[in-house]
Amino acid sequence: MNRRHAVALAATLGSAWPAVFAQGRYPERPVTLVVPSAPGGTTDFTARLIADALTRGLGQTVIVDNKPGGAGNIGNQFVAKAKPDGYTLLVAYSGYQVGNPHLFAKAGWDPIKDFTPVAMLTRAPQVVVVRPTLGVANLGELVAYAKAHPGKLNYASSGNGSIQHIAGELFKQLTGTFITHIPYRGAGPAVQDLMGGQVDMFITTPASVIGQIKAGKLQALAVTSAGRLAALPQVPTTAEAGVNGFTLDSWFALYAPTGTPPEVVQQLNAAVGRALAMPELQRKAEEAGTTVEQMTPAQLGEFTRKELAYWGRVIKASNITAD
Repeated sequence: MNRRHAVALAATLGSAWPAVFAQGRYPERPVTLVVPSAPGGTTDFTARLIADALTRGLGQTVIVDNKPGGAGNIGNQFVAKAKPDGYTLLVAYSGYQVGNPHLFAKAGWDPIKDFTPVAMLTRAPQVVVVRPTLGVANLGELVAYAKAHPGKLNYASSGNGSIQHIAGELFKQLTGTFITHIPYRGAGPAVQDLMGGQVDMFITTPASVIGQIKAGKLQALAVTSAGRLAALPQVPTTAEAGVNGFTLDSWFALYAPTGTPPEVVQQLNAAVGRALAMPELQRKAEEAGTTVEQMTPAQLGEFTRKELAYWGRVIKASNITAD
């Protein structure tokens, strides 16, 4: 969504703001946004980005609570079982929300039955980064090195079945290389080990690594978007770098436990719409390599179902498992 459309939609949503508030006294106490991964990744970035704006919009403190582990399942389970009163919400990462149901026989939660869609938040492509000491200058040299040394390279992900895991496997398929997968409990720990030289490569959202790229602590080789990112204009797309068909993005959205009152869901959606229309918030998102996107609860529900089916096909075709 461009900035003009976001502002127009937020104005429409905002016109119903007083009526929504008049229906009840929600929120009367702090609201918690649960992040199912460790601090430092794009899910965490998105949660903290929206929390500040929602604190002002709702008139109550909005707290970010990181609950990593179980490839996202621990945080998702927590919110799925929470009281459906609008005070415990999930900032969902697409790799977990629509990937895990296809990877775990007993994830402990269901993306459709256990959650009520509230609002879309942000989208982000992936960026291919390596440790600077690896000695490759571009994506072509990385592929050549991997082919010359099969099995020597490894790549990090934020967990089995995450978008980073899927991206790594798709990269291997498209380039005919063999690179070992090393799963972590979130992007933050993976980035730390990448900078420390414990792993060689990471395909992740820009917000997770943009600071390290600009500081020269990590080397960006390509972005998985159709065009270059304004935040990383010097980094070519994967197509420009010689790997065609490797386009991929992640999305981050807000969900509530099933049973949350519709008026609370609508109030939260309106608050998010107003937040995403803020120029300052949009600027911060763009600087981190993400873009804001607004959806109604119904639109997010339909989008979730379509993404669930799509990623099920991708995961099956790639033979990816949670083991």
